[in-house]
Amino acid sequence: MPGYRVHATTTAPVGTVWRLLIDGRSWPRWASGLDELVEEQSSGLDPHGRDGVGAVRAFRSGRVVTGERLTELVAGRRMVYEDAFNFALKDYRAVIELKSTIADGTAIDWHGRWRMRPGVGWIMPLVLPRVMQRMADDLAAYAAQPN
Repeated sequence: MPGYRVHATTTAPVGTVWRLLIDGRSWPRWASGLDELVEEQSSGLDPHGRDGVGAVRAFRSGRVVTGERLTELVAGRRMVYEDAFNFALKDYRAVIELKSTIADGTAIDWHGRWRMRPGVGWIMPLVLPRVMQRMADDLAAYAAQPN
């Protein structure tokens, strides 16, 4: 199975990074590759920005909408999600793990695996690692900004 593992570090504390991760509505603000959260195709979103296990978050990038279902949350430490609908990937599962750094910042470890769909999946091992590194870097930079 193809996969990726990317890392980023931020000066922001774990709590700040965690709040951004569990708030699906915040993702298009900090992830440069996401145009919008498509609420009509999302479900289980928390109105206060604390999406829980089972929530489906649909994001649009260009003309493509993909959905991710939250499957595990360990507060302040670990988020796991899988594809709810995705035209290019099958059985996609990603894990985001957060750890405090010595300087009270946050180390972000984001990794995922999937099976390729016939026809379009072949390009994903070439593209997805760079896309996910950019997302981790975007998250780290946004979290470090002063309020």
